Amino acid sequence: MDPMNDSDDKDGRPQRSQTLVRGLEIMDAVADRSRTIAEIATLTGLTYPTVHRIVSVLVERRYLKAENGREFALGPRLIELGFSAYSRTDMVRIARPFLEALSRQTRDTVHLAQREGSEVVYLDKLRGTRPVEISSRIGGRKPVVSTGVGKAMLLDDSEPALTELYRRDHTLIVNDCGEPQWLSLMRDYRAGGFAYDLGEDEPSIRCVAVPIRDVTGRIVASVSVSSTVDYMDPERMQALIPEVKAVALAISQELGAKGTRG
Repeated sequence: MDPMNDSDDKDGRPQRSQTLVRGLEIMDAVADRSRTIAEIATLTGLTYPTVHRIVSVLVERRYLKAENGREFALGPRLIELGFSAYSRTDMVRIARPFLEALSRQTRDTVHLAQREGSEVVYLDKLRGTRPVEISSRIGGRKPVVSTGVGKAMLLDDSEPALTELYRRDHTLIVNDCGEPQWLSLMRDYRAGGFAYDLGEDEPSIRCVAVPIRDVTGRIVASVSVSSTVDYMDPERMQALIPEVKAVALAISQELGAKGTRG
């Protein structure tokens, strides 16, 4: 039975919110140590069948995990979410001075982003001093395949992974150049340690982006400089690469990364 259809309504609130509250109560009950279904029921005041149904869903979604076949504890999904929230907050704090300097230096819009699956999430945005409006916003999402910041975070992905991603999401690319050309561009970007947005997200926008790495060398974010085609001819985009790389490297080093890898 789906716990969303649970009919044990104690206080008249909508069943959907009831189930959410009960799920949170169950996670609170096992926050300090693993417990059995019966122990959780006693602590929460819920019936055994209700606890069993909700726990089954929470285990399936990895918010809880089974231990010893009888007891349940907090699962890996909560750890992942906690690290994600922490890394975002810390990332913005660490990166902000470097982003401000890059924005002053270039007079263009500067972005900081992280990847979530097939999307990028914008963690920070500093508007430049040019009369340019870019549609991105802090907390906003855009496709990985069409954005400069997104492609910069794909530089370590294998060719099969890139092919699969392109075939699934290529309809999100404005003026799609086709699979062979897109993959060829990604190879060039990987070799150069940077990525461009050549109008694949918005026709008039151009962008130079570089990945940010952590202490393990893993790509954890990216930084970019964006403007309209009026201020971003090919020569200027080429000239911006070392500037954006320098900022990405400085942020990476603050995160514990070593070396000069793009």
